[in-house]
Amino acid sequence: MNKEYGMHDIVEMKKEHPCGTNRWKIIRMGMDIRIKCEGCGHSVLLPRKEFEKKMKKVLVKHEE
Repeated sequence: MNKEYGMHDIVEMKKEHPCGTNRWKIIRMGMDIRIKCEGCGHSVLLPRKEFEKKMKKVLVKHEE
């Protein structure tokens, strides 16, 4: 299953963050993907393969 996502999209991950929210903004893309928690602002760097496995769906698509 190919999930379409891009820079500045808001995504939902399979597990929620300890702060209680499950909305993450993609702030960097490359070999690794950096996502930032919309609740507390904590950012996490994940390898692309791991990110694709843990991402559930795109909540908000960023419009250029």
